[in-house]
Amino acid sequence: MALIRKFGPDYGRRKFVSEMLAGALSVGVLGSSWRTFAASGDSRRAYPDELLHIEAQTKGRLQPGDIITRENVHLVSDLLDPVRIYQIRDLGRQLTLVQTTTELHRLSPTAYLEASLRNAGKAKFDAKGNVVTQDGKSWIGGNPFPDPKNATEVFAAHTLSWGRHESCLYAVKEYDLDPLGQVQFQYASGWAELSSVERQTNSLNPAVTAALKDKLRLQSVFFVSPTDVRGVAYLNIWPYDQNQFPELYGYLPAFKRVRRFPTNQRFEPLIPGSELYLSDAWAAGDPFLTWGNYRIVQRGPYLGAVSGGWNAAHANWEHKTHGGPKGNTFWDTKVELVPEAIVIEATPVGYPRAPVSKKLVWFDARTLLPLAMVSYDRQGQIFRYFDGSFSLYDNGTARVLVGGGQPYWSWSAIHAFNVQTGRMTRIEQVREVAGGHSTRVNDPNIYDRYLTVDALQRLGT
Repeated sequence: MALIRKFGPDYGRRKFVSEMLAGALSVGVLGSSWRTFAASGDSRRAYPDELLHIEAQTKGRLQPGDIITRENVHLVSDLLDPVRIYQIRDLGRQLTLVQTTTELHRLSPTAYLEASLRNAGKAKFDAKGNVVTQDGKSWIGGNPFPDPKNATEVFAAHTLSWGRHESCLYAVKEYDLDPLGQVQFQYASGWAELSSVERQTNSLNPAVTAALKDKLRLQSVFFVSPTDVRGVAYLNIWPYDQNQFPELYGYLPAFKRVRRFPTNQRFEPLIPGSELYLSDAWAAGDPFLTWGNYRIVQRGPYLGAVSGGWNAAHANWEHKTHGGPKGNTFWDTKVELVPEAIVIEATPVGYPRAPVSKKLVWFDARTLLPLAMVSYDRQGQIFRYFDGSFSLYDNGTARVLVGGGQPYWSWSAIHAFNVQTGRMTRIEQVREVAGGHSTRVNDPNIYDRYLTVDALQRLGT
């Protein structure tokens, strides 16, 4: 593909470096990517062609449709994080290249983007460090800092609204593999989220809205199989104040009652065999003020799985696998050239006994969506890795619609990988799991059915 180069091949990279040296953050190269989107619905004009085409980055040696393998990963090593390079070179992971998506409505829910546009400029930090409106009230919807000026704004905005929907229930399948590729544990579960303040509609009962006015979110996870964990359920209730830890409740069928659990033990799995911790959720599973020392350590193009993650060909949306000793360690994944990623470092200031000394998170600068996370142990060695794929659930021939007739946007599949032990947890969002629990969005029944203490007990019996 012939490209007209108005700017030099390293123009964008030089700008990223110069801004890093100056301690500045201005998302976009030829202009603000957010303002470009607000004006045109597309971020293309914010970046030179060299940051929008993989052919330019690889001097024509790779193009959409090609597969990145151990034989050619050296061509894109500067576009990948260190763990994916290791996975490709040593464990047989592969990545399929697709064209860069520039229409932001394909990279985030439409309602979330509309709220971000509507409420731009209305956010600030209060004396405690929380995000509030200019008159000091809880945030009112969308991204409060769509055109961020520092690392804290990026992390704060994302933590406010993980899934970018008012409420959702994800039907989930999980596979936990040992280093030899043997599936040791397999789970089916549901993961529910509800944003209690950042809402664009009034679908909640007014009494519920009033009761949750000082909360940020409710989040639960419950298991429907296998038999030995069926009925186990947990509920996290997040205060709006991000200096406070969530309340964690759990129902264990063996005790036949709901009990409260310590909430600061967030660096361990909820179930046997899993490499997914509470702290990992959306790469921001803890209140953002219990982490600190946020700083931008890198900016530049990156290969991210920001579209094409939905497997519409399978009736239950289940994904294919490859790589590793048994050909089942990694999800098949489509990646594209993200013109600008922001890499942010943070340390767990609220967790003196955390096994993690710091984490690095790669964010898509256009949407501020987290693409990958690397955590480091207390000796400074790479410890664990978390990466996800995302999609608009509309491939041109099939689609999943949500309220307002808009196509569903969400995560599709996740890897949670322990680099030091070689254990892998694969998680996928599916249409439905046993018990009639199906993926749904902005359904007002999600609160009563999945997100109360009483709901935990009902789900467990």
